[in-house]
Amino acid sequence: MTERTYWVETLGCPKNQVDSDKLVGTLVADGLAPAASVDEADVVVVNTCAFIDEARQESVDTILALDEQRAENAELVVTGCLAERHGAELAELLPEVDRVAGFGVPVSIGSKPGTEPTESLVPSLDLLELPRPPASAPWAYVKVAEGCDRNCGFCAIPSFRGKQRSRTMDSILTEVDQLGAKEIVLVAQDLAAYGRDQGVGERSIVPLVTQVADRVDRVRLLYLYPSDLTDELIDTICGTGTPYFDLSLQHVSRPLMRAMRRWGDGERFLERIAAIRAREPEAAFRSNFIVGYPGETEDDHDQLLAFVEEAEVDWCGFFAYSREEGTYGATLDGAVPRSLIDERLAELRELQDGITARRRDDLIGATIEVLVDTTGVGRSHREAPEIDGIVTVPSELSVGEFHHVEVTNAEGPDLIAELASTGAPPA
Repeated sequence: MTERTYWVETLGCPKNQVDSDKLVGTLVADGLAPAASVDEADVVVVNTCAFIDEARQESVDTILALDEQRAENAELVVTGCLAERHGAELAELLPEVDRVAGFGVPVSIGSKPGTEPTESLVPSLDLLELPRPPASAPWAYVKVAEGCDRNCGFCAIPSFRGKQRSRTMDSILTEVDQLGAKEIVLVAQDLAAYGRDQGVGERSIVPLVTQVADRVDRVRLLYLYPSDLTDELIDTICGTGTPYFDLSLQHVSRPLMRAMRRWGDGERFLERIAAIRAREPEAAFRSNFIVGYPGETEDDHDQLLAFVEEAEVDWCGFFAYSREEGTYGATLDGAVPRSLIDERLAELRELQDGITARRRDDLIGATIEVLVDTTGVGRSHREAPEIDGIVTVPSELSVGEFHHVEVTNAEGPDLIAELASTGAPPA
């Protein structure tokens, strides 16, 4: 009997990639093997994203494209956020799909799956504790919790991912050991709140980071809510040797932040960034901002421009506001015209591109330590995998190992480096 094969297509954020790794673990446990291409797979699984309009459209487009590419008798299964949030609608909209399965339904493909969509919007079965294969790269994402307890005005994630559910530290550390990666990237919807739902203390993230750092060469944290960025957590991150701070800021105008049901403002954010740089001058920063939230004025936009210019974070993303049914933002007046949102986005992106380029140029001549991900491509502590720029390195440097290199040039977000000829400490 010929071995059945699978293909998993992943869309969206790093948390979805972890879910896909867990799905692969279940598929392998069911006796399936990876296919060399979509058209050779017996089962095609699409792990979708539904965070904003553009993500939903990309998910639908990808499903349709894979339907055209799959073999005649192959099964097409749709899972992930889009399936969880719009299961019944999706099944009706896309008759091409054999099964719509939110993570509340085990994706068992041992036999012909049914077509009933999952009824519950909140998953009853988490993928958190399912096995996953060893890391295929020198780095790996590890999801430490699912769901979110916050009620941000623009975000519908809690409605279909549920309340925060943290994993035990032992289960996380076991997964870290089994992955065998040199760099572990911890992710969650609200990472700094890890463990709070377990009644084990407000700052469980600190001992977790410490324990992971004892096991791997580099540990990186993604998605930190600014009010939870305590001095203890800052010191812990800096102490790992990977001073990278991915801060979920979203905006800086105080009135707009209140309308977003978020904590903070530009002044507080600038103070926190300055304090971190005073502790660790080599710290790198990333953030994201929403443009065009209902009620955003020209003054709000000007405040954001001024903040971006003064903060000079290394990496920054700007996204158009997407109206999500069931959120507080969807009830607000003051919709911003799309044409105006696009103008504001262009202005912010142009400003940030210049800042990123200057900060990269400043590294020319510096000796840095990189982890080589693939032949000729590495990353220092300043670059998160798949998100930020890269460091082009000599092709003879061993993949999966750390090397000291000297930056010789910069091309926009990317650096070019050669093997360091001196013993200068890395920057």
